[in-house]
Amino acid sequence: MNIPTQTDVLVVGAGPVGMALTASLAEKGVSVVLIDKQAAGDNTSRAAVVHARTLEVLTELDVTEKMIARGIIVPQATVRERDRVLLHVGFDDLPTDYPYTLLIPQDSTEQILLERLEATGTRVTRPCELTSLAQDPDGVTATTAAGEVIRARYVVGADGMHSLVREQTGIAFEGDTYAQSFVLADAVLGGDVPDAEIRLYFSPEGVTVIAPLPGGRHRIVATVDDAPPQPDHFHVQHLLSTRGPQRNPATVEKIVWSSRFRVHHRLAEHYRAGRIFLAGDAAHVHSPAGGQGMNTGLQDGLNLAAKLAAVIRDGADDSVLDTYEAERRPVAESVVAFTDKMTRVATVGSAPLRGLRNTVLRALDWVPAVHQKMAMNLSELGIDPQRGQT
Repeated sequence: MNIPTQTDVLVVGAGPVGMALTASLAEKGVSVVLIDKQAAGDNTSRAAVVHARTLEVLTELDVTEKMIARGIIVPQATVRERDRVLLHVGFDDLPTDYPYTLLIPQDSTEQILLERLEATGTRVTRPCELTSLAQDPDGVTATTAAGEVIRARYVVGADGMHSLVREQTGIAFEGDTYAQSFVLADAVLGGDVPDAEIRLYFSPEGVTVIAPLPGGRHRIVATVDDAPPQPDHFHVQHLLSTRGPQRNPATVEKIVWSSRFRVHHRLAEHYRAGRIFLAGDAAHVHSPAGGQGMNTGLQDGLNLAAKLAAVIRDGADDSVLDTYEAERRPVAESVVAFTDKMTRVATVGSAPLRGLRNTVLRALDWVPAVHQKMAMNLSELGIDPQRGQT
């Protein structure tokens, strides 16, 4: 595969985070190698929400407008229990050039990032599986399953929740696993379904999200006690019938894609071990209820790329790299806590507590400051210390 034997930065994992980080480094004139153990990308829609702060940072790569052109602009979200609206969250007053949430399937995001990566003259080397890392004061030696040896000044693990890079560093991945599973489904729906908002339905059985996607489809995300690996028409319809709108029920006309997975809420104890760094799901995973996982990871990647370039290209002191964890880990910590709290509030089981929760939310819906705080948290504009400084 003609992998370079030496490079400034080796990036492991060619998901959105790895590709954005690599493209940014290459654009800044840093030599970088990107490897991935899969023969091809997943090519599924998985993460479909891109928030305002992420759209801001992606302008560096000149991909934001392309993503907007291929997605759906959604200006608000609502929290509901069946037909009853409990809380409105509007994004149109956010202090940004992108006062909305963008709904775009992850495979479209990845295709746009891949095109941007290739425009820098860089490519993804795949399938190429990392098997070991050994670092010394001058660099890191990486060995692949095929026996190739790559010498890098720095290594970044963007290789997901089961990160081999993190495992090789010995960094703890602290947290737990939710008792329930999550269902993801893209479907063609009829009935009372949103075309310009994200709806978050609370119920004793679990939280359910319905959001519009390009092409007349909708994304359904739901917590479940049990479901088949690929939920079918019956399972998705049951979720909507028992948790969604009642007056004009949502109906499943066609399942385009579906999956079931377990969700963790975990945070890496550190983001750096010497010359090795973690980004994206390798550093933090949490409930998809707020749609913030990929967003937080993309922001990680571009933050780290700027700091690596400052050291490698501009000769900045290595201590600059310590600010990556100092800036990005508190953001992930806040997101993990926020989405965990949201998931637990949504799934309150007892009727008295549900009634109290609903009363409180409806009261808070009259307070503009609550709307603004929710919108700032979801968009990650209010929790990113580097906003306005990148």
